[in-house]
Amino acid sequence: MNGDMKNAVIGNNKQKANLIVLGAVPRLLYLLQQETSSTELKTECAVVLGSLAMGTENNVKSLLDCHIIPALLQGLLSQDLKFIEACLRCLRTIFTSPVTPEELLYTDATVIPHLMALLGRSRYTQEYICQIFSHCCKAPDHQTILFNHGAVQNIAHLLTSVSYKVRMQALKCFSVLAFENPQVSMTLVNVLVDGELLPQIFVKMLQRDKPIEMQLTSAKCLTYMCRAGAIRTDDNCIVLKTLPCLVRMCSKERLLEERVEGAETLAYLIEPDVELQRIASITDHLIAMLADYFKYPSSVSAITDIKRLDHDLKHAHELRQAAFKLYASLGANDEDIRKKIIETENMMDRIVNGLSESSIKVRLAAVRCLHSLSRSVQQLRTSFQDHAVWKPLMKVLQNAPDEILVVASSMLCNLLLEFSPSKEPILESGAIELLCGLTQSENPALRVNGIWALMNMAFQAEQKIKADILRSLSTEQLFQLLSDSDLNVLMKTLGLLRNLLSTRPHIDKIMSTHGKQIMQAVTLILEGEHNIEVKEQTLCILANIADGTTAKELIMTNDDILQKIKYYMGHSHVKLQLAAMFCISNLIWNEEEGSQERQDKLRDIGIVDILHKLSQSPDTNLCDKAKTALQQYLA
Repeated sequence: MNGDMKNAVIGNNKQKANLIVLGAVPRLLYLLQQETSSTELKTECAVVLGSLAMGTENNVKSLLDCHIIPALLQGLLSQDLKFIEACLRCLRTIFTSPVTPEELLYTDATVIPHLMALLGRSRYTQEYICQIFSHCCKAPDHQTILFNHGAVQNIAHLLTSVSYKVRMQALKCFSVLAFENPQVSMTLVNVLVDGELLPQIFVKMLQRDKPIEMQLTSAKCLTYMCRAGAIRTDDNCIVLKTLPCLVRMCSKERLLEERVEGAETLAYLIEPDVELQRIASITDHLIAMLADYFKYPSSVSAITDIKRLDHDLKHAHELRQAAFKLYASLGANDEDIRKKIIETENMMDRIVNGLSESSIKVRLAAVRCLHSLSRSVQQLRTSFQDHAVWKPLMKVLQNAPDEILVVASSMLCNLLLEFSPSKEPILESGAIELLCGLTQSENPALRVNGIWALMNMAFQAEQKIKADILRSLSTEQLFQLLSDSDLNVLMKTLGLLRNLLSTRPHIDKIMSTHGKQIMQAVTLILEGEHNIEVKEQTLCILANIADGTTAKELIMTNDDILQKIKYYMGHSHVKLQLAAMFCISNLIWNEEEGSQERQDKLRDIGIVDILHKLSQSPDTNLCDKAKTALQQYLA
């Protein structure tokens, strides 16, 4: 029966589905596991099952439902090499299907060591096992299991195999093992194969005469080792070999898939290093080359081939996503590169259009790209204004998923800086409510960005905006943020308070409505277990309050706060002493009404004695401030 069955199903998807519906799978698995079956029969069964697995994803699901994996893994214990290879080929087909959970490879702890042992049997066992490993290594714990079972030592010598397929699958294994894994990467640097170090072998494999797939995968290996800290960013194998190879992959000559992978890998390689960003930006006109990524699908009339159109459409959004990612990395630090990107043909329009694409991945990449460019004061004042970037950005911020919200709100912080002309229209489009909403998020990154954007918004703002912020935020929420477990949230909230309490009329206005609560908050923080920076910010807020006309009284009538200021004047940390000095200077300033009474009260609690002491301080800054303050008493 089997020969006919095999010929009927090879290459024929309809027949495969028919056989599955007719219940062939349990029967085949039964024969495969039956001790009385001959090795030939078992091998034929494995071949037919492998052919069924080559069909649709539904076929693979049916096979998984019949528990094909344990049956095939059991088959690997056989002594017969042909049968083992047939089982491995079928396992390879099943594990490379997107519907198969990779965890199934790790359920039985004896499987990985047994596969390592089978690596020595033939070039087919090597090819299939490496392919299974590279598809099933998707998480740090998978990397650790494979690493601990000797994957590096067992696979390294396969890089010099006579079989191209074996070399290629071994290379893929190393790329997935090294990804974001310092332990594996540090080990790889020192591995010798036939007297040559692994990085040298990878470099040889990315030379121009090698197949593209091999060049790309070895470039990935070196990229991942570099990002994991095992190879320096200024190493020749990165600067002269890996980076140029990845730039080559972005050129028009390459297939769309290769261009996507090349650009994404390059974006990852240069992301943390400004020097590599500069080198990449002037290699082979990369910035202009990426503009081509937006030209797919090419005009429909030019594509007579419907399959080609389908292929282009499928890859068009991947290409745009890759281009945005690479532009974001290129422009992460250098002002000139950002300028070059923005001056590339209609680039701003393209990025802005990316914000409203249907694909969430493209939207995220476009937001990241804009965020990277929004770090430039120059661009915020010009291109960002010309293209009214804030409009689509505000739209993106409505009900987006967290990962997009974090980047988009971070960019909003930049658009709200005082020199940004977008500040006004953003305010009019309901930003305050939106940002106050973010400060209540479960996600600390969103709370930080929400409060940070409000802090930027309040900087040198008019009284009305400040009042709106306070009304929208509510004092309850303010207290909530001041007791947030995240230090960044606390610091930005203090920054917001400091910006709200600037310029006299504003200080007096806000303190007349919220004085009691704000003084309570200040007391709370000065009494709490907080670091120097937090206390310094808080004392600066007090100094601002002390600068108000009527607000001063809230400090002068609060003996507890006065004692705290006195305590910090004598603190061991100069920053805190200086901040406390500002409070005192603002309270005793002569030209102001009531200064005499304030000076007397402060003298009574011992402030003048401290000022005399501080005027002898070795710290010149502190010494000068103390002397200036004492002069107020003499005037």
